[in-house]
Formats: sequence, C-alpha cells, structure tokens
Amino acid sequence: MARTAEYGLTLVFDVPREQVWAAWTEPERFSRWFGPASLATPVGRLTLDAWPGGIWRATLVGEEGFEATLDGTYREVEPPERLVFTTGGPDGTGDGPASVVTIELTDLAGRTEMRFHQYGVGADQARAGRLSLIHI
Repeated sequence: MARTAEYGLTLVFDVPREQVWAAWTEPERFSRWFGPASLATPVGRLTLDAWPGGIWRATLVGEEGFEATLDGTYREVEPPERLVFTTGGPDGTGDGPASVVTIELTDLAGRTEMRFHQYGVGADQARAGRLSLIHI
C-alpha cells in the first residue's frame, strides 16, 4: 500500500502575483518549469483547464521515447490567489486522487508569497525543491 505524506513550502517571488498565477495556469509558462530538469514538458502536450471541475494534464518527454503523463482535476480556482487541484499517481490509489495540492498567492506590494501544500500519496519534501525553479 502506498504511503500518505504531506509537505509545505513557502517561497517569495520578486514579481506580481498575476505572473506567478500565470506560471501555474498558462501552458506556455507552465511548460518552462514543470517536471524534472532531465525531462521536457512540451506546450502541445499540456492541458490546463483551470476552472472548478476542469482537468490538467502534462506529458513529460525524455530521451529514447520516454513519456510519463500526470493529471488531475481542479477543485478550486480563485484567480490570482488560490488554486486547489488533485494529482493522479503511479501508485494506484484506487478511485481517489493520489494527492491534493493547494497553492495560495499573497500580494506583498508587488512581490508574491507562494504557499504550496501537498497532501497524499507521493508527496515528499524532495519534490518541493523543484518549485523554487519556477520560471515566471
């Protein structure tokens, strides 16, 4: 059985929160940073239907034809301050989502504080470090 975990991370970006929001909701921006550095996330392989009940899907592409698709459903979408979505996972968690991600963006006079929280299967602190590489 897969292990359930949770972690949180708070980062501050030196840009307005609308730009951080766009990094999570616009395919052209999302594709710049999502996934491990060794894999690409082509814009043409992304779906970001950011509305409650909408889906997100990202196919990561690597060498020698490697592909991995991640997906989930948006639960809450409150631009530009709150985004909650589920993620699927390779661990086969049955009918429910593998994890739930909550992103909260706070305006700091032109800068943005991003609070990231993930709870569920596959959530681990090692993956959180990649978020600091978001390209705005």
